[in-house]
Amino acid sequence: MQDVSLLLQALPFLNQYKGKTFVVKVGGELVADSAILEMLAQDVCFLNKVGVRVVVIHGGGPQANELSERLGLKPTFVAGRRVTDEETLEVTKMVFAGKINTEILSELRRFGGRAVGLSGVDGNVVHARRRPVKRMRDPETGVLADVDFGHVGDIVQVDAALLYTLLSHDYVPVLSSLGADEDGHVYNINADTVAAEIASALAAEKLLILTNVPGVLRSSDSREVVPNLTTAEARALMESGAVKKGMLPKLGAAVAAVERGVRHATILSGILPHSILEETFTQRGSGTLVSRAPLPEPEPTIPPPRHPRKNRLWRKRKAARQRAKAKAR
Repeated sequence: MQDVSLLLQALPFLNQYKGKTFVVKVGGELVADSAILEMLAQDVCFLNKVGVRVVVIHGGGPQANELSERLGLKPTFVAGRRVTDEETLEVTKMVFAGKINTEILSELRRFGGRAVGLSGVDGNVVHARRRPVKRMRDPETGVLADVDFGHVGDIVQVDAALLYTLLSHDYVPVLSSLGADEDGHVYNINADTVAAEIASALAAEKLLILTNVPGVLRSSDSREVVPNLTTAEARALMESGAVKKGMLPKLGAAVAAVERGVRHATILSGILPHSILEETFTQRGSGTLVSRAPLPEPEPTIPPPRHPRKNRLWRKRKAARQRAKAKAR
């Protein structure tokens, strides 16, 4: 009976999200773990089967690092973002659009998902241009320097027509974070940024950014997860220096998505069992949810009594409370 109770608790959320679009971003470090990839595939397929339209965006940083090192190439990062030279771009194309994309597709197929593998180059989904040299402050040293990111792209525009077509036919698009300019030059693009732009273009209900930590922490010395942030609070947290390294682009992407129309963006652990379903179908959620305005306090639920003779009295009392609440407004 407990399992039935859990299903009934999920019913309002099932109704709320049916027909809505979710964008799920997963990092390469999670895909590399077969058990985590299995959970991800189960959660995505569950969402798809209950009527949620899901787009999966992935990177592949650890796998690209591993192959680069095997080839004698040393990966370089500035402020959590990869510097991509010619050789590294070739590695990125092989890993992102090849190995990782295929692994996600095969796992989704195992659980009954109808997935289609893409990169941002396919269907001109992600229009990009080469990132100009930027003067940036290293968050570790505090030193300002001019940084050339090489074959790293900034997104100019997203053409979501292909994604809409796939979603309307109940497919799950799985998109790697590559894009191209009008001349066909391919660029490596931060996957968190791609996920935020795709979510915005699709007017998604949720952007879910999976990572290897439970959410946004209050400080670098704390293990306490911040459950909710407004976009203003998130910006203040980033400016204070409390958010560092790889979390910076994730929280920045969450803020950008919400400011451009995505209802909620959540940064959550991909390691915790079925965190996507917990975030979607439970009142307590999971990770750190970013929204435009503070969330209202959830109303306490009043469980009905087990004894059937008391159900009528319970319903009368609940109705009286609701009438009193409406009159107070």
